[in-house]
Amino acid sequence: MSSPKNLDEVRRLERLAFRGWRALESHDVQGWHLRFSGGYTKRANSINALDVFTSTDIEAVEAPFRERKCRPVWRLTPLAPVEMADQLKARGYEPIERSLLQRCPLHDGFRADPAVEISPGPSPAWIEAFAVHSPVRPEHRETMERMLRAIAQPAGFAFVQHEGRPMAMAIGAVEGDHMGLFDVLVMPEARRQGLARRVTESLYAWAWQKGARFAYLQVVATNAAAMPLYAAQGFRTVYEYEYLIPPAS
Repeated sequence: MSSPKNLDEVRRLERLAFRGWRALESHDVQGWHLRFSGGYTKRANSINALDVFTSTDIEAVEAPFRERKCRPVWRLTPLAPVEMADQLKARGYEPIERSLLQRCPLHDGFRADPAVEISPGPSPAWIEAFAVHSPVRPEHRETMERMLRAIAQPAGFAFVQHEGRPMAMAIGAVEGDHMGLFDVLVMPEARRQGLARRVTESLYAWAWQKGARFAYLQVVATNAAAMPLYAAQGFRTVYEYEYLIPPAS
């Protein structure tokens, strides 16, 4: 079992990530942090524990999702009651993704690549590339744009283009001594050129200048393409979490 000290660190990183990639609406219910964003992304439409002493009343916690006619998505971190996963699985809820929150120390050895543009807000070209390559469904486009503009400040929208075509992109959000790294994308035609490294390390250099001394990210545990890069940059897993969804009705 995680120690109280470790759980305090989990809680701190959770709150940083909530603010780094903001939901359009959020509420706290019986020790759970509920996030709503019109169904766009699991993370921004999820049920998240704030403390190990949270309620296990599934119906009460899910009620705000049911009222909005949204599917409840449980995101279980070490802060969730230990029995929660078993209770949900007994009802037929299915785990759909195991993910890792990883962190690495930053240093002044990370260098900005001159080909990587970093802007405080998303340009129209950045938004269009993100919508196409993320990809974002048409009905979620407006929600996506609102969420991008709500990212914690200072934010850095990294972008690489070649002859007017998008090549790679990512987002950094700095709060205090941490930078959250979100949505690293390299377009299919630009892969195997080191662009993921160049974009992320440019953001680390940018964040260092903003006073950040650590970077954190959330990555799917089976993402074999990204994990070696993050490990080489110094990222290590702080904790794991998984998503559980109800059976189809």
